[in-house]
Amino acid sequence: MIFLVAFLVVFNLLAPQCHGACAEVDSLTEAVAGEGFLLGCISCKRREEVSAQSTVDWHFKPPGEEEFRHIFHYDHPSAEILHEDFSDRLEWRGTKTSDIQIGAIYILNVTFNDTGMFRCSINRTLFLPQYDENVLVEKEVELTVVAVADLSGEGHCQRKHTEERDLSRTVSQYFIRLCALLFVWLSNRELTEVVSEIMMYVLIVVLQLWLAVVLIYCYKKISGEQEARDARKALKAQAGLLESKDMCDRVQLE
Repeated sequence: MIFLVAFLVVFNLLAPQCHGACAEVDSLTEAVAGEGFLLGCISCKRREEVSAQSTVDWHFKPPGEEEFRHIFHYDHPSAEILHEDFSDRLEWRGTKTSDIQIGAIYILNVTFNDTGMFRCSINRTLFLPQYDENVLVEKEVELTVVAVADLSGEGHCQRKHTEERDLSRTVSQYFIRLCALLFVWLSNRELTEVVSEIMMYVLIVVLQLWLAVVLIYCYKKISGEQEARDARKALKAQAGLLESKDMCDRVQLE
């Protein structure tokens, strides 16, 4: 019980200091010809408080080919389409700052020629206190283009299962993210300060619980004594009635 209370206290202290959490969710993989499609690419930083600068590159490999084609480059605030097959068909839908965590792009007017493997590369530079660290994150999306959306029962069930799986994964990733933020928050404060603050809140909660228990005990005790007094009064009244009746009986006999 105490450990749970301590965790909730720390969570409440941490919550106001947290920014929007980032969760890495896989991109969808089925597009409809003639419509638009969002290619997802999310790479979360492990430590939100560390500033960073990132660039994003997208590559595409059609079926049967071995080499990827460089089709898109984003370096805030400029976006550049690099391949003629995607000319005027790509839009940046990711983070609109230099600290990029979402590198998504939107394909306009999807064609069957867009079927293939897409690779998202996020090149991130972390500005640490002692040095700068370069991190390269790559994610691949195998896109399938269909003539019409699959509205059959099997397709609906498959999409529902995928959505439930993605939701479960997102919840678990948010929990992991919360634990990481909690660790970072604790690491940035003195241990004695954290422990004393936690113990203070734990003591307040314990004292409130103890006060509630005492009030309940006193209420029950007072109620019991009142009931006992009422019972004694009833017995005395009954005894007085019996005594008066006996006296009346004796007078009649005389």
